[in-house]
Amino acid sequence: MWSSLPSFVAVYPEILLVVVASIMALIDRWVKLKDVFAWITVATSLLALIMVFAVEGAVFGNSYAADTYGLFFKMIFLLVLIMVTLLSPGYNRMVGIHFGEYYALLMFAVTGMMLMASSKDLILLFLGLELMSLSVYVLAGLLYSDLRSLEGAMKYFLLGAFSSAFLLLAITFLYGLTGTTYIDVIAKKVFYPGLADNTALLLSAALFAVAFGFKVALVPFHMWSPDAYEGAPTSVTAFMAVGPKAAGFAAMGRVFVEALYNARVDWVEFLVPLALVTMFVGAILSLVQTNIKRLLAYSSITNAGYAVLGIIAASQEGMAATMLYLLLYLFMTTGAFGVVTLFRQKDFLGEEIADYQGLSKTHPWVALVMLIFLFSLVGIPPTAGFIGKFFVFKAAYQAGHHLLVIGAVLASAIAAYPYLRIVMLMYMKEPEKDLAVNVTPYVFAGLLISVVGVLVLGVYPEPVINFARACCAGLIP
Repeated sequence: MWSSLPSFVAVYPEILLVVVASIMALIDRWVKLKDVFAWITVATSLLALIMVFAVEGAVFGNSYAADTYGLFFKMIFLLVLIMVTLLSPGYNRMVGIHFGEYYALLMFAVTGMMLMASSKDLILLFLGLELMSLSVYVLAGLLYSDLRSLEGAMKYFLLGAFSSAFLLLAITFLYGLTGTTYIDVIAKKVFYPGLADNTALLLSAALFAVAFGFKVALVPFHMWSPDAYEGAPTSVTAFMAVGPKAAGFAAMGRVFVEALYNARVDWVEFLVPLALVTMFVGAILSLVQTNIKRLLAYSSITNAGYAVLGIIAASQEGMAATMLYLLLYLFMTTGAFGVVTLFRQKDFLGEEIADYQGLSKTHPWVALVMLIFLFSLVGIPPTAGFIGKFFVFKAAYQAGHHLLVIGAVLASAIAAYPYLRIVMLMYMKEPEKDLAVNVTPYVFAGLLISVVGVLVLGVYPEPVINFARACCAGLIP
């Protein structure tokens, strides 16, 4: 009897996260030392990461596959979970959200992301997206005594609901055309004569672009992003800036590059203007920001424009470049938000760009760490940001999108100004006040990992890009 039961080895990492998260949420009221939850989360994430590399196979009627493509993205999600957990304890104690449910919600969100990355069925992909989204909505509004947090969470929730409706409508059109929601079967049926040029198929692709555009904050679907980033706890903002964005691109790879590959000539036509507008709007609006969290929000919008270049390339090299970019973006973005958490005090937010004036004289090591992350966001070698942009620009150029790459370079030049302005304030201005720095062993470890990731991968990215190429080798039909 037992031998006839299906094997769930492929979803052992997800089962582990769900079980541990549920237990943490249940026992929270009886645990006095809340740091225990951070230790458990890091340990569980490391164990899940090991399991991700160890398991393979498909379950639920082959609608969920533990393949190499999903493996790479799961590695990103679990690294995000580890990094954000390290940034959380000291900051969360300061703002009053240091409890077990916080870490449980992070783990539930990551479980949803992992479902999205390995889904071979559009319905399961939708379920994973909703699990991720609902968890992040709650995380964004945890500082409910702050009106900014409530406003940002409400905007995120309402616009996220719209994006879910668009996604369901896109799935409906695709199901009506192909008679299936299985990605592998859809990829084969799109090859049928006439179907690739069908107007309903193009409408479905456009609806997918809108739905995923909301999730990764492509312009003009970015309206929730600055307010949600500013209002959410900074530790949550670091998570939102990387995790859901990477999950959105994982889903875009499944839908556009795998399922709709044969219709790429048409869907690329509306992704190209989206990418151009996203890069320039994010870069230009970042010029006038005075709040560093809003600045990093517009930075994430610009970076989404860069990352989508790999999708537009519609090739193995392009998808590998996007995957590499998201991994590198993880280190520089979580690191930058980690520095922001250092300055939070009970009566001081430490979120204004002017607060960083003269930082090199009051806290030189903090200024140096922030300098590394800012240079990486600009794309100055030998940091990881330069490598990430190089590969996505190269992939788009090789695919024939020369003008798009020229536009991306110009947008990158514009986006450099606000980062270099912070560097100027830190190193070329005298301090007007001596900021207190709240350094904990957790944050120190998180920043150390980020700095090492930014510098080492900026100098020697070859193993990672080769690994990304191998992971997405079977994606294109």
